[in-house]
Amino acid sequence: MVMVLSPLFLVFMLDLVLTPQTLAQNDGYKGFLRRHYDPSPAGHDDRYCNTMMERRNMTRPCKDTNTFVHGNSDDIRAICGDSNGEPYRDGLRRSRSLFQVTTCKHIGGSTLPPCRYRAFKANRVIVIRCRDGFPVHFEENSIPPRP
Repeated sequence: MVMVLSPLFLVFMLDLVLTPQTLAQNDGYKGFLRRHYDPSPAGHDDRYCNTMMERRNMTRPCKDTNTFVHGNSDDIRAICGDSNGEPYRDGLRRSRSLFQVTTCKHIGGSTLPPCRYRAFKANRVIVIRCRDGFPVHFEENSIPPRP
């Protein structure tokens, strides 16, 4: 008896193999976007930081520092490739272009809510870690010189 596999069955089997990897990749990227991406901020002041840190669930406990990158998510993702990124150190990637960012620093004494933040805005290169071509980590402690 000869078994003939239909194209639909092959697509189904391929999907079973690739789906877990794709979901894990998307989870890391979605987490990166939730924590660090805001395409069009409404202000860059302390109120912006207080609102965004609460909205993005980073206030239980109060996160010490977080940076929001503004602009186009495709430009951020391009840092993972050669069109807008270059190797930096320890597997990190540095952007070739400047990004508008707002860094929120916790100014309260306690890590318990209510959290208060001070906003610092800048245009600078950013450093990220990529996995499978997607940003998954923003390197807060690295502000390298312009390329």
